Amino acid sequence: MDAVTATAAQAVVRDLGRQPYEPVWRAMQRFTDARNDATTDELWVVEHDPVFTLGQAGKEEHVLAPGDIPVLHVDRGGQVTYHGPGQIVVYPLLELRRLGIGVRDYVCRIEQAIIDTLDEWNIGAQRLEGAPGVYVGGAKIAALGIRVRRGCSFHGLAFNVAMDLEPFHRINPCGYQGLQVTSVLDLGGPSGLDAVKPVLLAHLASQFGLELRADAGLPDLTPAA
Repeated sequence: MDAVTATAAQAVVRDLGRQPYEPVWRAMQRFTDARNDATTDELWVVEHDPVFTLGQAGKEEHVLAPGDIPVLHVDRGGQVTYHGPGQIVVYPLLELRRLGIGVRDYVCRIEQAIIDTLDEWNIGAQRLEGAPGVYVGGAKIAALGIRVRRGCSFHGLAFNVAMDLEPFHRINPCGYQGLQVTSVLDLGGPSGLDAVKPVLLAHLASQFGLELRADAGLPDLTPAA
């Protein structure tokens, strides 16, 4: 997948640190609903507290034994996945029409950015036809769950870096019974998110033709009344 070749568009990167899932999800919705043609694209980077999320078509039967981890029904595509400490989650809030990118191409470019990131540590990763995400030796290392509204994307990717993978045994990951899950650390890569974040962001920027600038400000994460 070739990167976008047009003149780089500006995009703001916000590192939200560790946050509960729902306030960030609601803030993404508000950002997407309020944006217009002049709104600068943003990429939100976050590490979530433990949570299982079910996509719009998600089936309860794929949540096997959640235990003390909450389960949220959300408005992205896909089935069930787990978010937790040690996982990089990136939410690209992009106007795809402005970038000239269709939804299928958008998914492929995210996958390619993750594949290229893993290659930095000589970890060979692949796509699987019909199963969005990124895999190493058949084990899933990154999940995708997206939503596009009025040509603008939200939700995004979850990349397992150095996390406790046990909660994945409590679900059928992405709706696949017995699907194995792995992490960058388990494959010999870095043990910390800080080593992986800039590499991943650089590859996402390359794939989408973006010029990134950091902003220390956080979106409004106040829960809706």
